[in-house]
Amino acid sequence: MINSIVNLFFPKVCYACLNLLSDNEKTICIDCRHGLPITNFHFNNDDAVTKVLYGRAKVENGTALFRFEKKGIVQQLIHGLKYKGYENIGLFLGDWLGGELKNIESYKTIDMVIPVPLHKKKLKKRGYNQVSKFGQQIAEALKVAYKDDALLKITNTKSQVDKKRLARWNNSDELFTLINSESIENKHILLVDDIITTGATLEACIAVLSQAKNIKISIATMAIA
Repeated sequence: MINSIVNLFFPKVCYACLNLLSDNEKTICIDCRHGLPITNFHFNNDDAVTKVLYGRAKVENGTALFRFEKKGIVQQLIHGLKYKGYENIGLFLGDWLGGELKNIESYKTIDMVIPVPLHKKKLKKRGYNQVSKFGQQIAEALKVAYKDDALLKITNTKSQVDKKRLARWNNSDELFTLINSESIENKHILLVDDIITTGATLEACIAVLSQAKNIKISIATMAIA
């Protein structure tokens, strides 16, 4: 009854289409969920994600939950997550992907989840890292540590959203640094981000993380463009 009263004054809406959610729906409606372009990479041993970084960074495993399509449902969700404060989307997607990865052998060796960080100025402006909830839920599902203080971004860059592919690729001033490398030594790290496009950001993160001794790195993103 309490939930019904709350929903009367603060109705829950689908973060994708903005239509009202029914009592048995959460975060997005059933229609939008059925319309999501799921990749199933991790179920099908598809190496589409690792191929993006082929010859540039050593990656054990890689997956993306969805395919990113212009003006599609996934774009709506990630835009809401990044720019409208809809952090519940990160929880929802992290629960979804984490629930799948925990049953896959190649991800059972993960020791730690690390998010791609935001620069402190962007973090202060936005108020949160859009990847945090996503990574935390995956870490919880895998029953491993979540660590967001080992990899730091030291150069503040403009949003990549409106940049062409070549411009994103050439954005060489996106720099990161590693803090307390001993804390990640001998670990299999799952590096998480929202979207993989050219892979430039992930490549830069992997290069820095690889300064630690005897580590392995896998990748999980919300979407692949």
